[in-house]
Amino acid sequence: MHSADKIEQTLFKSRMSHSISFIIIQEEPMFKHIFVSLLLILACASSAIAQTAQEVVAPAGPPAASDETMRSLELNTGVQNLSGGYGNWREVTLRGTYGMPSHLLQAELSAQRRFNEDGVYIGFSDTYTFNEDWYGFLGVGAGDGAFFLPRYRVDAALYRKLLPNRNLVVNVGAGYYKAPDIYNDRNISLGASYYFGAPLVLEGGVRMNISNPGSVRTQQQFAALTYGRDKQDIVSARYAWGSEGYLAVGPSTQMVNFESREVNVSWRHWFNPRTGVLVSANRYDNPLYHRTGVNVGIFHSF
Repeated sequence: MHSADKIEQTLFKSRMSHSISFIIIQEEPMFKHIFVSLLLILACASSAIAQTAQEVVAPAGPPAASDETMRSLELNTGVQNLSGGYGNWREVTLRGTYGMPSHLLQAELSAQRRFNEDGVYIGFSDTYTFNEDWYGFLGVGAGDGAFFLPRYRVDAALYRKLLPNRNLVVNVGAGYYKAPDIYNDRNISLGASYYFGAPLVLEGGVRMNISNPGSVRTQQQFAALTYGRDKQDIVSARYAWGSEGYLAVGPSTQMVNFESREVNVSWRHWFNPRTGVLVSANRYDNPLYHRTGVNVGIFHSF
């Protein structure tokens, strides 16, 4: 397998994991019980599971032919500190990947505490390879009714490899997000990734969103840089900026039509060809609060 294909595989798995925070288990019984349950699942699993995320992000690179043998699990924990008296966010997330001919199935189970309320999210996705040039992504997910999670969401994208070496990947996507209350979002997105001969990847994209009620139109952009080699070390940096339509900060409180920006830096390191750790840090700003976090996780391929 070419080194670019290996980096694409790793980017595919890592891009699915939106800002996962570092959890400190304290007195909350819910988090103790779910954390123990997830550890038991991780210890007993021998094949794999699969993945998606609360903030569904389509893959940055296509599954290669050998992805049908891909079996992996990843466990993340983290904390996010918010200003303005909004408390800390905490999460523990288990996600996995299961490869089959032409399909790469993924799933995620995430227990979260945000704005002093607990919630659980579950998501599934499938990346299907049509041929050497085309592949697609379809993801679905749902929360347990917590105001900061979707009642349900659906995201899809279509990818095309270009140039003689197929090292330019362009994509178009669409998504629908239904909140537990009356709010909903519809979006379309455009993006591109360029894989250099050296272990370097440049990415960029834009997402245009319409939020209701009120037909609030917003737009966000991102740029990302990734450097490294699969099974060794991969370092990524991502910057996103633009406007958001609705953001729930309480059961009946929303921010509407505001500017925000976020920067994220991550490092994925392999101890051996199957096992490694991931660490990341992020900073998010909007007019109401600032959020900073540190993320830690472990992963293993079977």
